[in-house]
Amino acid sequence: MNKLYKVAFITDASSPSGQAVARRLAADGYALALHDASSAPRSANQSAAIDASRVTAMRTSGPLTSLEAVQKVTDQVVQALGPIDVLVHNPEQVVRVPVELCTEEQFQSAVDDHVKSAFFCTQHIGAQMAAREQGQILYVSSIHDEKPTGSAFLYSIAKGAIKMLCREAALSLGRHGVRVNVIEMGPIAGDDERFASDISDLYVNYETKVPSAQLGTVDDLAHLIGFLVSDEARYLNGADVRLDGGFLLHYMDHKMKKLDGDRERSGHH
Repeated sequence: MNKLYKVAFITDASSPSGQAVARRLAADGYALALHDASSAPRSANQSAAIDASRVTAMRTSGPLTSLEAVQKVTDQVVQALGPIDVLVHNPEQVVRVPVELCTEEQFQSAVDDHVKSAFFCTQHIGAQMAAREQGQILYVSSIHDEKPTGSAFLYSIAKGAIKMLCREAALSLGRHGVRVNVIEMGPIAGDDERFASDISDLYVNYETKVPSAQLGTVDDLAHLIGFLVSDEARYLNGADVRLDGGFLLHYMDHKMKKLDGDRERSGHH
């Protein structure tokens, strides 16, 4: 099939990050396959900017936790839009539970949502890309693939698995012209609630732990993805791209930039 456009398959597409990525890739001329595990919309106006535009787009739904399920969904995409050029794997599930209280069901849910879906999407879509000698796979991951949260260990171990999947896939698929990279996303607004912890102060006044004292946004993620799937990033494969504004470098409170109110409360000048 000769196409005049490229096709991007985005998982968890109705999430804030998924919508931002969809807007960016749509602006870059991609046709979009927007996938969510559930067919129920997250909000009444989800992806309104995409739906109201003239972008070629389709929606799919259902768990991607088996090879059969991935094949079924991607067959629909290929039939409607053509071969997939870009896979953005973007799960966001966070379950706050300590190691000692985690149930088998919670563990399996995290593995399914993050790891199994990434593996089967990589296996099937990656094989199709390799056969065509072109394609991009991007895993939207987290700085917590290497730094504990203190509250959501399932999220951390799942993201750690994705990090190694990226490296293995980059070696294997890279031989066939497919680039595979992982984005380690840092803190954005609301993460103090997502990763609230009884044993860690990591997300207490966390915006001041970014050297600029300015949190990133989902649009920052989208802009990075726009670059990574472009020809300008053709030599980037198997990379862990950290997008955190320097958050992981933080270790000295009194040396970091403070907001005015925080400076007065802390007594540091």
